[in-house]
Amino acid sequence: MSLRPALPETCVGLFMVGFAAVVGAATAAIPDSAYARVGPAVIPWAITAGLVFFGLLLAIQGLRGGWDHERDTQFDLRSLAWLGAGLILNLLLIDGVRFGETTLVPRVGFILSSTVMFFCTARAFGSERPIRDGLIGFTLAIVAYVGFDRVLGYQIGSGLIERFL
Repeated sequence: MSLRPALPETCVGLFMVGFAAVVGAATAAIPDSAYARVGPAVIPWAITAGLVFFGLLLAIQGLRGGWDHERDTQFDLRSLAWLGAGLILNLLLIDGVRFGETTLVPRVGFILSSTVMFFCTARAFGSERPIRDGLIGFTLAIVAYVGFDRVLGYQIGSGLIERFL
């Protein structure tokens, strides 16, 4: 551990505490519910508390010199490319891309686009098991789709597989 403060960690921690103050001010403006025991401001207050707590921890860690292990890490462009590819493919595949009457990228829907994004993210973090990653991503995407579409009634990216559910 270094004896000099690490400026980036300290600044980010202090920014989080400042952001928590903004979130707290906005949360205080949420009207209370007269009939519910747990009002609409409970979760925002929990998030505010978490921002303050983790912001202070990060600022203290920064003042103590930051993390030693980060000084030995190198920028990994390949992992960043996998992560970026997953995000871009998800964006393009969920609704597809059309130019006039021409389909440039087919619409595959939420489940398959999220599976592709999960696969690419796992690969970015070093996984070398594509079949396992695809199956986990597919399962999580189905659960998320059913939760949003069927339970909450929020329509998200219907496509090839969603039509069968």
